[in-house]
Amino acid sequence: MSDAVSPLAQPFPAIPPIAGVTLRVARAGYKDCGRCDLTYVELAEGTAVAGVFTRNVCCSSEVELGRANVAQGRARALVVNAGNSNAFTGYRGREAVDAIMAQVAAHLGCATEQVFVSSTGVIGVPLPKDKAEAGVRAALVTEPCDWEEAANTIGTTDTFAKGALATAIVDSRKVTLGAIIKGSGMIAPDMATMLGYVFTDCAVAPVFLQELLSAANTRTFSCITVDSDTSTSDTVLAFATGKAGNAVLTGFDSPGADAFAAALNDVCMQLAHLVVRDGEGAQKFIAVQVTGAVSDKSARTVGLAVANSPLVKTAIAGEDANWGRVVMAVGKAGEPADRDKLSIGFGGAWAARDGLPLADYDEAPVAAHLKGREVEIQVDLGLGEGRATVWTCDLTHGYISINADYRS
Repeated sequence: MSDAVSPLAQPFPAIPPIAGVTLRVARAGYKDCGRCDLTYVELAEGTAVAGVFTRNVCCSSEVELGRANVAQGRARALVVNAGNSNAFTGYRGREAVDAIMAQVAAHLGCATEQVFVSSTGVIGVPLPKDKAEAGVRAALVTEPCDWEEAANTIGTTDTFAKGALATAIVDSRKVTLGAIIKGSGMIAPDMATMLGYVFTDCAVAPVFLQELLSAANTRTFSCITVDSDTSTSDTVLAFATGKAGNAVLTGFDSPGADAFAAALNDVCMQLAHLVVRDGEGAQKFIAVQVTGAVSDKSARTVGLAVANSPLVKTAIAGEDANWGRVVMAVGKAGEPADRDKLSIGFGGAWAARDGLPLADYDEAPVAAHLKGREVEIQVDLGLGEGRATVWTCDLTHGYISINADYRS
């Protein structure tokens, strides 16, 4: 974790204990930073699991195994290593993951497929198996910790601990969803979350939990970007222990399913925004709102083209109302657009409408809006009913400094 906290940081929520979830942290020593860098989460028997993973074809063994193992639908434990992504490490990287899974499975008396492992940090360095096994041994016997400590432990270049909380009434019972996430760079959709974990005491069938998580991912994590780079390790897992005692949710016909789906989407949206707020070097939180597209999918693609444009992001960093850069980004998106129907605005004030600068355009309110920490960019294509919102941050000298020094 960085010492300098993002100016966009949010306070960590008061997440209560969730039945069937026990958190522990330990120091494996992956990096010489003197802090805990291994998180161990023990889950009650019968816990349902769902997951979404990076589509980066150079993904880690952790992602490959997680993607395969999530299909069996049950989980007993999660191990997260911080400081080493264990990606592009060949058989040695795979051996380390297999060793961790076997070690935890033997301790719990469960199948290795029910132990999930994530790793984050430098690419191309095999995870030290001896350090990993020693870290797990320490975590198995240490005292349980709270949510914020676990959130701090999974971080790398993060500047603040990120957590989210939501509740819902399901089958006349209150269910709780608590979540933590890490991520501040190498964030781009398809999918884009770095490492995120959602825990709930609600009883949900694995297949339905997967359906809900995939849908939430499309609306939240896959609508954020910091730098257009998709990590080799991005993972979001959802765990449902069933300890709330509600009738198992098997589909939208189940009582309370809509309420639980809304709560899950809320938690994922909170987490996604927190990742953007901690974008490496970020000074401004940017929402790109696209309307009038031929479809929602097209609107999202246009929004991402704007959000990923270094010229747009640096203009916002410089508080420059250069709407021409937004026009450029829309035009290169590869989606239907008509120059003579395009409208661009900032903070609700239009700078150009129907392909022309406004004759009475007053830049003063736009300039004032851009001086704030939260910036809105409006794009109306004038072609249809499609709409989407994409979230990003500005691009500053801080991003260059962090990534130029990442391995030193």
